[in-house]
Amino acid sequence: MKLIVFGATGMMGKELVNQALYNGNSVKAYGRNVFTESLPKNDQLGLVQGALFDEGQVYNALKGCDAVLSAIGGEAGSGDKTRSLGMKNIVLQMKKASIKRIVAIGGMGILESADGKLIMEQEDFPPGYYAVSQEHLKAYNLLKESGLEWTFVCPPVIEQAEPTGVFTTAANTLPEPNHYSINSGDLALFMLKELEKKEYLHQKVGISG
Repeated sequence: MKLIVFGATGMMGKELVNQALYNGNSVKAYGRNVFTESLPKNDQLGLVQGALFDEGQVYNALKGCDAVLSAIGGEAGSGDKTRSLGMKNIVLQMKKASIKRIVAIGGMGILESADGKLIMEQEDFPPGYYAVSQEHLKAYNLLKESGLEWTFVCPPVIEQAEPTGVFTTAANTLPEPNHYSINSGDLALFMLKELEKKEYLHQKVGISG
């Protein structure tokens, strides 16, 4: 497949790029700092420098791709809209480029708890994560209304570690058992498998190592 990774220079973006290449895919790594970060040298990897909010740059990067992997992030504060505005532009340009499939990273706070509320709506939810969860919720709603073939993976704490292949997943809720962490390698492994299998099409996904 011909894939594009947004947020390619972050921890998860690099992991997605590496595993996608290992699996034999052709990959575009998109971001502002792709030429200064330690991305692998590979004939199947194209580095595309661009801004996430620039419509023309994102559209041009998407042309010719089969599917999208999003690991876009941002600051934790309430003033940062990178996750929602970035997703808004990706969705818009995917439609223009006639690309349907996207697997993106969100956060655990927007999963559903046993009482039907979101985890971010619980009284014991850490206040420091609320602004980020609001951004994830906006990104999720954009995907939900997009008409695209989307999957929104909502991990807990992501630990930088190699894939083990041992993890649990669940649609819309926390998985059982849940250890509140996931290896970056396992998260990327799941996302790449889900890209083709589409087992969680049009769903949020809880995941745990």
